[in-house]
Amino acid sequence: MSAGEPSKDSAAFCADLVRTHDFARYASTLFLPAVQRRALLAVYAFNVEISRVRDQVSQPLPGEIRMQWWTDMLEGARNGEVEGNPVAVELLQVIGDFRLPVAPLARLIEEHQFDLYNDPMPSMAALEGYVTDTSSALLSLGARIAATPSEAADHLARHVGLAQGMAQVISSLPLDAARRQLFLPLQLLQQHGSGIEEVFSGKPTPGMRAAIGQLIGEAQQHLATAFDLLAHVPPQVRPVFLPLALVRRDLQRLARADADPFVPQPRSRFGTLWTLWRASRSREFGG
Repeated sequence: MSAGEPSKDSAAFCADLVRTHDFARYASTLFLPAVQRRALLAVYAFNVEISRVRDQVSQPLPGEIRMQWWTDMLEGARNGEVEGNPVAVELLQVIGDFRLPVAPLARLIEEHQFDLYNDPMPSMAALEGYVTDTSSALLSLGARIAATPSEAADHLARHVGLAQGMAQVISSLPLDAARRQLFLPLQLLQQHGSGIEEVFSGKPTPGMRAAIGQLIGEAQQHLATAFDLLAHVPPQVRPVFLPLALVRRDLQRLARADADPFVPQPRSRFGTLWTLWRASRSREFGG
């Protein structure tokens, strides 16, 4: 690799980036051995870089250009520029050390191009595809870092990611609605007699609540399947899936009858750490 060996500074940069912008994923890495933790933080830092493009640009074109840089980097077309980017340096080292496939990383970039535009998420199938290539892909890569690749781990990653991604769509509704962006499937809203403008008005109508309730139900099904599958993966890979505990907590809150989808409910950092620690000591995630 032309950028040379990663330094402790590049690892610290990645850790700080994830801690600042994606604390839940950062906290989940604390339960992994040091070498695997550093590798997973590089993957999560890459995800932060891609998922934050939407917040850093005012027009789609500059966002497309930023994402293209990362696509080119993965294809080896930016070798002369990698050295100045600590996340790229770390990520390329991890790809080499753990033989990670590049294709899922490239698809993650492609899916996040959706974020740059204000087109609504059209259907449940489209949302499932988006979440599978983003949230699920990250967990699948994490499982490859923690243990030998397996179909069981990939199957688990898909369901964990779907539950996680669907819960995130609902949790992010206040922010997304404020900037007139819709990740809640339009088809789902229309099935319940609701629509885009009702979401953007910030008023939880019965139809919108019904659509959200159906999405919560879908997420809960994936959550239940994930916990069933967790017992069939090696103990050393289970810490990668600790975010399941956070998703379970979030879905319980979102499913409450008095929950207002337009009132932000940020997780406290202490609460996040406490939930993950308790889960790490549970029989579900134990040996």
